[in-house]
Amino acid sequence: MVQPRILVSNDDGIFSKGIRALVTELEKIGHVDVVAPNAQQSAVGHALTVSVPLRVERYEHNDEFFGWAVNGTPADCVKLATCHLLPRKPDLLVSGINHGRNTAVSLVYSGTVSGATEGTMLGIPSIAISLDDFSPEADFQGAAKVASHIAQHVLERSLPPGVLLNVNVPAIPFEEIRGIKVVPQGDSYWNDRYDERTDPIERNYFWLHGDYVLVGQESDDHVVNNGFVSVTPIHYRLTDEAMLGELRTWKLDLQERHSETVSLSSNTES
Repeated sequence: MVQPRILVSNDDGIFSKGIRALVTELEKIGHVDVVAPNAQQSAVGHALTVSVPLRVERYEHNDEFFGWAVNGTPADCVKLATCHLLPRKPDLLVSGINHGRNTAVSLVYSGTVSGATEGTMLGIPSIAISLDDFSPEADFQGAAKVASHIAQHVLERSLPPGVLLNVNVPAIPFEEIRGIKVVPQGDSYWNDRYDERTDPIERNYFWLHGDYVLVGQESDDHVVNNGFVSVTPIHYRLTDEAMLGELRTWKLDLQERHSETVSLSSNTES
């Protein structure tokens, strides 16, 4: 039986603990190719590198080949891997494990989610997975097991075109996870602010920080806070279908404006 080919990327960089834990688990169910950024790329969204060359280098861990390091974004890594580096299109893409949750509005900024989104755009069933733990000592083993469990389901059933899964895992031991809940993206948000500071040579700069405001029940944030894994199907099509009909009633055609312009021009000439 031919093993499924699984592409792994992330936004924390190829050197991160999260990606190593993920690869260890996924290698039990398929052939894993790692193509990931050579530096931290958190919160870069779906950016692509278009103004400088992309460079690829072998990356080794414990004196063994681990994957390919790219001086680009997660979306760069997935696109380059699929279009050039790999011998064929992967059967599955898993992006992560992210150091910190990607719920609610955060998934819009997330390089981890955007890596999976790029995979979806390229026709690859894709999963983004994040652990709700920002600490340097974060343990990714449980999240890696969750990723492998969901990956096996996706390999068996696939996903509809244009749809990816955003998965968030609570920072508790695997045995204490209460289960998996399929829930919508929440409405929680960051109350952002900028601190103005001064560097050692007296130049002003700004540093972003803020407070996370929890909103709503039975959403991704809510279930993760209560010890469950959240699984949210998302898509990259941004059209608001409900607003299409409403917007068409606005009569946005330019006929009236053209008539006004012609009338004004005629009056000016006379």
